[in-house]
Amino acid sequence: MSVRRLVRGTVPWADLEAVIEELAERYDEPEVHVRFLEADNWLSTPCVVNDRWFVKVVSPQNALVHALFTGARNLGVFSSGTEGFFEPFDGPVEMAEHELDATKRLREVGVNAPEPVESFEVDGYGVLVLEYLPDFTTLDALSDEDVETLAPELFEVLSTMHDHDLAHGDLRGENVLVHQNDLYFIDATNVSDEGVGGARAYDLASALAELEPRIGAQAAVAAAAEHYNPDAILDALDFLDFVNMRPDHDFDATGLKGEIEKLAARS
Repeated sequence: MSVRRLVRGTVPWADLEAVIEELAERYDEPEVHVRFLEADNWLSTPCVVNDRWFVKVVSPQNALVHALFTGARNLGVFSSGTEGFFEPFDGPVEMAEHELDATKRLREVGVNAPEPVESFEVDGYGVLVLEYLPDFTTLDALSDEDVETLAPELFEVLSTMHDHDLAHGDLRGENVLVHQNDLYFIDATNVSDEGVGGARAYDLASALAELEPRIGAQAAVAAAAEHYNPDAILDALDFLDFVNMRPDHDFDATGLKGEIEKLAARS
C-alpha cells in the first residue's frame, strides 16, 4: 500500500453500505446506484448517488489528516510573516457541516456553487450531500485558451467573495468547476474571522499560481488587475513562496513577483 493511500485511509465497505442505506431511507429511494469517483482526495470518499447527489463520506482519519494539513499550512502562513488563519475541525461531522455552511454562504453572496442539501452523521462518519453537477470540467482540465478567457471571471468571483468577508482558502484548478459555461466553486476550507484579510491575499496568490503556467505571469496579473487594486495584488506577494512550496502548485514565482512589482510601480 502506498504512503498516499495509507494516509488517506479507506472506509470499510460495511460502513459505506450503512451510509448508502441511510441516504436511501432519507430520500425514499427504493433503488440506489452509487458511483465512486476516482478523485485524489485525502479528506473524504466522494461518490455520486443516482446521478442526482454528490456525497462525501468523511472519516475520523480524514479529519486527522485535515488537522495535520491545517497545522502545516499555518506554519507556512507564519513563515510568510502572517499569523495562521486556517482552523481545524473537531471531527468528521464538523468537517461535513462546515462545507455545507460554506457552500450556503457562497450561494448567498451570488457565487455559483452546487446546491447544498444536508449534512448528517452515520456511525461516527460525517456525510455531506450536495447537488450533483453533470457534465462539468475542472479549470485545470481546460485548454490554455479557455483558461485565459475565464481568468477575469475567476478574479471577479473571488472579489465577490472577498467583498463579503469570505475567503476560499484552498483555491486550485480542481476546486473550480466549469458547468454550462459558468464557474462553480467547491471545497472552501475553514478560515478564522480574524484572518480573513490574510486569507484573501492567500486566495489571490493561489489564483495567480494556478494561472501563471497556463497563460503566463503578465496575463494572469492583468486579469487580477481588472478586479483588484494594485495594493491588494501586492499583498499576494507575501504568500507566493509558501504557495510555491505546495505540491499542488507548480509555477514561476519569480516571474509573477516581477509582474506584480511592475504593476505596483505603475500605480
